Amino acid sequence: MIVRKNAGELERMRRAGLLVWKILQELAGMVGEGVTTQDLEAAAERMMKDAGAKPAFKNYYVPAAGSRYPFVLCTSVNEEIVHGMPSAKRKLKPGDIVSIDTGVQIDGFFGDSAITVPVGEVNEQVKRLLRVTEESLDMAIGQARVGHRLFDICGTVQQHVESNGFSVVREYVGHGIGTKLHEEPQVPNYVDRKNENPRLKEGMVLAIEPMVNLGRPETAVKPDRWTAVAKDGSYSAHFEHCVAITENGPWVLTRP
Repeated sequence: MIVRKNAGELERMRRAGLLVWKILQELAGMVGEGVTTQDLEAAAERMMKDAGAKPAFKNYYVPAAGSRYPFVLCTSVNEEIVHGMPSAKRKLKPGDIVSIDTGVQIDGFFGDSAITVPVGEVNEQVKRLLRVTEESLDMAIGQARVGHRLFDICGTVQQHVESNGFSVVREYVGHGIGTKLHEEPQVPNYVDRKNENPRLKEGMVLAIEPMVNLGRPETAVKPDRWTAVAKDGSYSAHFEHCVAITENGPWVLTRP
């Protein structure tokens, strides 16, 4: 069942979304040579605590992993797509890219967002991967309007990514969000005719999150049972926003 939110509930989601945005901006500024993904984790956890927010990811149980996730961030470096685990041993170096995904719960409602940040100078192909992935998100947000359908969002991401020579990850998708981190509907980054294609209605909130590989779309999971990687070892980018569907058009809750 798709849960629609009223104006007051959207305002509460906005509070969570803006905190996530603030945290990600702070972390993006920290990214640099020699910084560890654990450094990012510690900073994010401190900011959440200072704001009185509950981490959305920490202790989140996923049956496929068979355990609870132990961190407030997912930090996925280079070929890692999503769910990369922070580590004091993982030092960032020039030419890397790091996807930082996080969420918080405030006053019973969740916010969730992700960015991918280059470390120093990256090559032109990787720059284009980041640009196209973020563009596909912005274009998809433009489709999040009353009367459109879910496939308008999914197809927009797929068309832009594939027309630029990159590939869309299939195993991991966006989602509805509200009083639960993951609600209906699933929001793939491609058109899957086996899925339902609901009409978009006022009050729906979707976490739209293109995950795009520089090479082929196939994925694998590392032995930690969490970290998803591009099977061919190619770089992967990830951007995400929470978007409310309103009578006045899309409202991005996770940026000012």
